[in-house]
Amino acid sequence: MEYGQEEAPLRVLDNLNFNMERGDTVAIVGPSGSGKTTLLQLLAALEQPTQGKINLDSQTLSALSPDELADFRRDNMGIVFQSFHLIDSLSALANAALPLDIAGKPNATQLAKTMLDRVGLKDRVQHYPQQLSGGEQQRVAIARALVHQPRLILADEPTGNLDEKTGKRVADLLFELHAQSQSTLVIVTHDMRLAKRCKRLFWLESGKLRVEENSELSV
Repeated sequence: MEYGQEEAPLRVLDNLNFNMERGDTVAIVGPSGSGKTTLLQLLAALEQPTQGKINLDSQTLSALSPDELADFRRDNMGIVFQSFHLIDSLSALANAALPLDIAGKPNATQLAKTMLDRVGLKDRVQHYPQQLSGGEQQRVAIARALVHQPRLILADEPTGNLDEKTGKRVADLLFELHAQSQSTLVIVTHDMRLAKRCKRLFWLESGKLRVEENSELSV
């Protein structure tokens, strides 16, 4: 993955080649600036690789049009960004229900209520983003990402703005939903306690990838 001028490109990710199986849990770890978030954006098809391709099941993501990609993400992915991207004019409940509403699911509100309860926001469903703390906003974003039980969950520092107790609760929820649906869970994190809960560790440094199987899986 390269950025910048053609004559002097900046190579952010260098010759990455890997497979993930359905049901995998993967932690992407490495120092700041190593390309972790860029890799997550590529997996989410929010950016396209300058070389090579990314397949999800049998679908080559770069072969899809922008509209097809948007539909594919909606139906198959749940993405938790560092920036929460909540809609200020919608309540926590409406924000969490948004993927289901867009997909035309008739039980969107009830499913969103259940998910908000599971992230500890049962009493905050009618609050708007500006009435919520940063940690509460993050939990709304996590509820929105998981409410439709996606096949691929991509989370960028999902516990980064949470206290230890709430962070563990959110991490437990991510792994619980992963186990229930056998989705693939990919987490970018600086928290090695969280990383060690994953089956595989993707170490990034200076754009190079080293893949390790986690022999010390923790819960």
